[in-house]
Amino acid sequence: MDSVRSPEWPPAPLSGLSANSAAARYGTPTGATPATGRATPPTTNPAPPAGPRHGTPNAGPGRSTPPIPVKILVAGGFGVGKTTTVGAISEIAPLTTEAEMTSAGIGIDDPGARSGKTTTTVAMDFGCVTIDRSLKLYLFGTPGQNRFGFMWDDLARGALGALVVVDSSRLDDCYPAIDFFERAGLPFVVGVNAFDGRLAVDLPSIRWALAISDQVPLVQFDARDWLSVRDALLVVLDRALDRATRDRRD
Repeated sequence: MDSVRSPEWPPAPLSGLSANSAAARYGTPTGATPATGRATPPTTNPAPPAGPRHGTPNAGPGRSTPPIPVKILVAGGFGVGKTTTVGAISEIAPLTTEAEMTSAGIGIDDPGARSGKTTTTVAMDFGCVTIDRSLKLYLFGTPGQNRFGFMWDDLARGALGALVVVDSSRLDDCYPAIDFFERAGLPFVVGVNAFDGRLAVDLPSIRWALAISDQVPLVQFDARDWLSVRDALLVVLDRALDRATRDRRD
């Protein structure tokens, strides 16, 4: 994917805010005396010790191949839980670009009536998680407001899949993200964030309202829970691997 058009964000409704020693490797320890009473034959060039040589970091059984990096986007509308999702799963302190919301955003940034959100992402979120010895996910959270839509092309470059986070009480907010990934041809999964542990409508109704095909996975998850976020990301990974396998066969 080279470039796709940034999402056409609809105008927001007017509303309020919400044991390896040097002695063993290099010879006799300092101060030690050799054994006496028996002639010691002169030594010639000894064989080098077994193991990896200096300068060949991946040689030998003691070395392992670094995990394959996989870029995943976490996208969606404003205030749906993208930053929370990245922070819940990241094995490092996540990089965030949160800024305090001010009165200038009244009527422009609406996090929803159930949200106590007081900050907003102005660039991106970043975190990573190691799946196993061979795979590591790098997560990029996109900004949700329409004025930052121009950044989506750059953030999506090189990504293998995306998790579109949805608030079931504000489905309209996720339409631009779904349209963006459908136009880009990037595999994505719709993850419905269960605010307060419940959904405003059931999953079949959400699938119908979003008009997504049966091939697009639709899952419920909790953006605050590590295991729940992990399971959702594994669905994204499975979707991306399935697409890559089909493309290789074709």
